[in-house]
Amino acid sequence: MTRSTLLEEIYEQPAALRRLIDAEMEPMTRLAQALHARDFRYVVIAARGTSDNAARYAQYLIGATLGMPVALATPSLHTRYGVHLRFDGALVIGISQSGASPDICAVVSDARRSGAPTIAITNHPESPLAQAAEFVVPIHAGIERSIAATKTYTAQLAALAMLTLSLANDTAGLAALATISDAMEATLALDERMREIAGEMAGATAAITIGRGYHYATAWEIALKLKELTRVVAEPYSAADFQHGPIALVHEDIPIVLIATQGAVADDLAALASRLRNLGAHLTAISDVSVILETADRPAQLPVSVEERFAPMTAVIAGQLLAFHLTYARGLDPDRPHGLRKVTETR
Repeated sequence: MTRSTLLEEIYEQPAALRRLIDAEMEPMTRLAQALHARDFRYVVIAARGTSDNAARYAQYLIGATLGMPVALATPSLHTRYGVHLRFDGALVIGISQSGASPDICAVVSDARRSGAPTIAITNHPESPLAQAAEFVVPIHAGIERSIAATKTYTAQLAALAMLTLSLANDTAGLAALATISDAMEATLALDERMREIAGEMAGATAAITIGRGYHYATAWEIALKLKELTRVVAEPYSAADFQHGPIALVHEDIPIVLIATQGAVADDLAALASRLRNLGAHLTAISDVSVILETADRPAQLPVSVEERFAPMTAVIAGQLLAFHLTYARGLDPDRPHGLRKVTETR
């Protein structure tokens, strides 16, 4: 196979996570202490693209850990509609690999002017977003040369986890997070299995990805990778939402990728997997749940089980590998996706 920058960066993710944890554990403790002195009761996150999917992860992690609602910002209100939103009681977080998009910067700038505490989570600590925010969390992913984001996504997840667990003073959780790089390393062993599954999916023009809870974000991120790399029309769904109408889409020509790991929603996803199989779906299961793997006709067994709240950092690697191999299977170049460039600046 031709050498690929994208594949190299998929494999760099365990090392990137270790760098982040080594560099930011102590600064994150200080940041949490500074935030404890501020009065915030909910969180608003501004992001686009892959970073938006990291924000979806934060909705579950922050909600479950801190009991706070998390809203996704509407940047166009700031840049195109000229609205001055009230951020009383909010912690506002901007997430961007490049830190360059003007609309994300606008949300953070407006929030800071209103007196809300603001954080930039970015791979570029000298970027406009970092300058706009009161606090900066560098993700230490190193230069990401591939147009499709991989290591910056998992680093964003880890940064959000570090922030949330530090705010909760969850030392056991932080210790567990520090071991996730080993589980990510183990997940790379699925490379060949995902190549096999990609070969079986090569003729598909549409696909569905499904997750629930923490893996709602994973379903969105895998769908994004399939769209931007393989030009397959991939639609992400919550397992619950999917059963409220879209399940009518199930057809043998539309492969389904189900992300389902051990945790609070595993039983629900096992029941859905059985229903999908009965409807004739070609089901790929990225999972560590035996009954779900046995139901799927294309099982991809995660080699290591981790806590549900950290599983999006490992399971997404299987999805990244699937998208990478499917790109080649469809005669495309994963390092030159159609119509994309590395930094997108929207207003």
